[in-house]
Amino acid sequence: MPPADLLDLCATELSRRIAARSVSCHELMQASLARIEALNPRFNAIVSLREPGVLLAEARERDAELARGERRGWMHGFPLAVKDLSHAAGLPTSMGSPLPPRSPARTDSLHVARMRAAGAIVIGKTNTPEFGLGSHTYNTVFGITRNAYAPERSAGGSSGGAAVALALGMLPVADGSDMMGSLRNPAAFNNVIGMRPSRGRVPGDPEQELFFQQLGTEGPMGRTVEDTARLLAVQAGFDARVPLSSPQALPSADAIALDGDGKGLRIGWLGSLWPGLPLAPGIRELGEQALGTFRAIGCEVEPCTLDVPREHNWSAWLRLRQLLVGGKLGAYLSDPQLFAQLKPEAQWEIEQSRHLDAASLYQASLYRSNVYRAFLRLFERFDFVLAPTAQVFPFDAELHWPAEVAGVPSDTYHRWMEIVTPFTLAGLPTLNVRAGFGEGGLPMGLQLAGPIHADLDVLRLGHAYDQACGWGRQRPSILA
Repeated sequence: MPPADLLDLCATELSRRIAARSVSCHELMQASLARIEALNPRFNAIVSLREPGVLLAEARERDAELARGERRGWMHGFPLAVKDLSHAAGLPTSMGSPLPPRSPARTDSLHVARMRAAGAIVIGKTNTPEFGLGSHTYNTVFGITRNAYAPERSAGGSSGGAAVALALGMLPVADGSDMMGSLRNPAAFNNVIGMRPSRGRVPGDPEQELFFQQLGTEGPMGRTVEDTARLLAVQAGFDARVPLSSPQALPSADAIALDGDGKGLRIGWLGSLWPGLPLAPGIRELGEQALGTFRAIGCEVEPCTLDVPREHNWSAWLRLRQLLVGGKLGAYLSDPQLFAQLKPEAQWEIEQSRHLDAASLYQASLYRSNVYRAFLRLFERFDFVLAPTAQVFPFDAELHWPAEVAGVPSDTYHRWMEIVTPFTLAGLPTLNVRAGFGEGGLPMGLQLAGPIHADLDVLRLGHAYDQACGWGRQRPSILA
């Protein structure tokens, strides 16, 4: 099979063909490395790439295992580049910053260990903003990651490298992480699929703080919803070392079934969530056009709003994020030389965290609870809710962040991402599905969310929609 055709196959089909030995792991690795060599210098999605000869030898060993009747799992022979906020044994974890130690990680992060156990071959890392802060992938270590459809534009973030590598066929699937839309926003910006799983579905790092870290989560990205679901099955599962991880088991990756339509399902269209939340021109219109596809597959769609004050949601978000970011990075404040090397947004988060007190954090938790209760009320009327994934289209890659949205100034570096925050606060399973392309051919997505732990239901509806909308067939022009 020609390399370009091989890389066009979805991960589910690749896995089947590798298991049947009609495609070799060595062929796939060769094709992937050739694609990376050809496109990565321009798009800068993959960093810390391992030596190709070593990777090809590892791929040949995966083929030898299959010849002996040994298959490690659904990802057997898949090239995998790990998001550079997570550990992959033998590779540095830069976090996009010049400050952390650059010595190779000794062990894998938990979800990385699970992907490796399922047969993946770690080839390198995917680029991310410094410490994952901000939904635009650039840093002083590796530079800017560029949008797969418009290289002069942002790839989103913080899983920007992962999304671009997927869109350009460098990887069959990719891991990412999401606190403020980091699996959703870059997927929307690059016309791929990204899922923020239910809180606890994919356990976090057992060596980190275990009880307050409830906003961020690792999760899957793919070029199809089915691929994304199978990767989630690999990453998910209870771990006793992470006490807030979900005890609910998913089917195995090979057993995932997403067949079905939307007949009789009720969807609440949230639009911009709150009347005053600004959206760039064209985003609401794309979303409303997509509602026609949901209706075509049998869904009933009705407008709705999130019955919680916007300012309460934002207040909870600011304080809880400051608690977590300041807790992780606050030690830099004691060393002025190191602190001065942090990006301004990291400095701001740390400085703001120093003004928090117990009363303000308790109030933030009450507000967060009210956000969750507002979604519960919606799920009494609807099976799922839907909203745009982002408030802006991919913007100039040379900018640090959008200074305004639809004429409304941004008062923080992340205000333009506000639309993702209630889904994070509520811990809902939230899938970015493709909404199409706006003016200038720039991609956009929709957040499809369901009740807590309804991950598979969200994926099933997302799969039916994605099969019907057809936007997944549109590839970046550089691959044409």
